[in-house]
Amino acid sequence: MAELPGGTVTFTFTDIEDSTALLKRLGDEYRDLLTSHRRIVRDTFTAHDGIEIDTQGDAFFFVFPRARDAVTAAVEAQRAHAVATWPHETEVRVRMGLHTGEPAIHEEGYVGLDVVRAARICTVGKGGQILLSETTRALLGSGLPDGVSVFPVGQRHLRGIDQPEQVFEVAIDDVEREEALQAAVEHSVDVPTPPQPPSPPASSREFDREISRSLDGLGARLSEGIQASVLRSLEKLGTRGEVDVSAVDDIAARFESLGTEIDARVRDALKKKGIEQ
Repeated sequence: MAELPGGTVTFTFTDIEDSTALLKRLGDEYRDLLTSHRRIVRDTFTAHDGIEIDTQGDAFFFVFPRARDAVTAAVEAQRAHAVATWPHETEVRVRMGLHTGEPAIHEEGYVGLDVVRAARICTVGKGGQILLSETTRALLGSGLPDGVSVFPVGQRHLRGIDQPEQVFEVAIDDVEREEALQAAVEHSVDVPTPPQPPSPPASSREFDREISRSLDGLGARLSEGIQASVLRSLEKLGTRGEVDVSAVDDIAARFESLGTEIDARVRDALKKKGIEQ
């Protein structure tokens, strides 16, 4: 094993989703799949200064001196898996978990909760996902590979870790496959036009009404917040007779622009879920 980097490092854990099912399906041919998988991971990770710490079956444990290199390597590995040829056109979906910390180095390797945290983040992921801890996300800044974005997926309770972890997902434009339909499109599979859905049951209509009520409540809270912000701004500018008209116009223009920003954020959220407007 190469000399282990000290200080702040980024741990990366990977494994194949449903590998046991793949083994049962492919039999002896699983050996060829595993060989190709290992080659992809090792080639992409070592090309970005990754050091292999351990491997067990289809799972890998790597360490990187820099968080950006770890994420870049993970992205390239996912892209390579997406375009590789697998036995019987099998889809190989790999989940990856990354966490950055300052672990202690034992004579046999790294020790500490940072290692555990990275491994647990990997286990809560799904095949095809790259999940990051909040620390790793912060170190990335805006230095992301082309065609890549990062978004929060909420807090996750990690086994053995007392506090929940805020987790982020790396979205790769050309290999992201959250839904079966999107996966079919990416693999150029003809998808038949679905039949017209029946009228929603009463429970569905009630759900729609609940969504509407939630959005109405959100609108009301936004309106109240904007009104309060305007009043605070005017109070800072002075009494009614002393307020500069140009300053008032500027305040109005700034709040008017919020509508455009909110609209853009809503459309972006819908786009990430595969809903085009």
